[in-house]
Amino acid sequence: MNELDEMTGPVNGAGRDVNVIEKQLPVTIGFGSVLFEVMLWVCGIIPGIVFQFMKTGARNYFRKLQQKIQADASTIDNYLEQRVQILQNLARLVEKATELDKDVMKAVAAFRGGRVTEENRNQVQSQVDGCFGRLFPQVEAYPELKAHAAIAEAIQQNAYLQKEITAARQLYNDSVMQWNSDLYDWPTKQIVAARAGYTTRIPFTASAETKQLARGTFF
Repeated sequence: MNELDEMTGPVNGAGRDVNVIEKQLPVTIGFGSVLFEVMLWVCGIIPGIVFQFMKTGARNYFRKLQQKIQADASTIDNYLEQRVQILQNLARLVEKATELDKDVMKAVAAFRGGRVTEENRNQVQSQVDGCFGRLFPQVEAYPELKAHAAIAEAIQQNAYLQKEITAARQLYNDSVMQWNSDLYDWPTKQIVAARAGYTTRIPFTASAETKQLARGTFF
């Protein structure tokens, strides 16, 4: 018998849209954890000292994992900034050859001098995707542009960077999942995390615009 019976259980025919909850959960410990530590010292000085060493190891582990998460995020930022540069170059090339939509140029100009941060990383990627999506019809409308070597190379670089960003986001999410899981690894890591005031981290998510586009018909 299965608790979730996919053969006879209720089925949601309309499907379900999955969203990531933008909420960080604090790690807490109860009286049982405090009692556990006290009992270790009651049982002898050696168990207490051993557990202290274990907590030190856990603290060092979390610090290293935080650095890995930062490095993973930095990788995404580097790829995003490269895409912004390619977008700006592509827009200039297209602008020279045709009357480019002024709104597209305004959007591209907005990236100049900008910087990807922890707060706007998702938003920047969504905006870059949108700008590329609006540039491609311009290129498609002019066969001579499609044959332009620099434009073809920019489009190829964009496709490559899109794949790299997807892979980098997955790597970041894997690190975040490891962090969130380890926070509740009782007793050592959870006790250390609670006393350090650590919270869960939020993984990368697709923007509402991207989700809506994914539901469209492409062929």
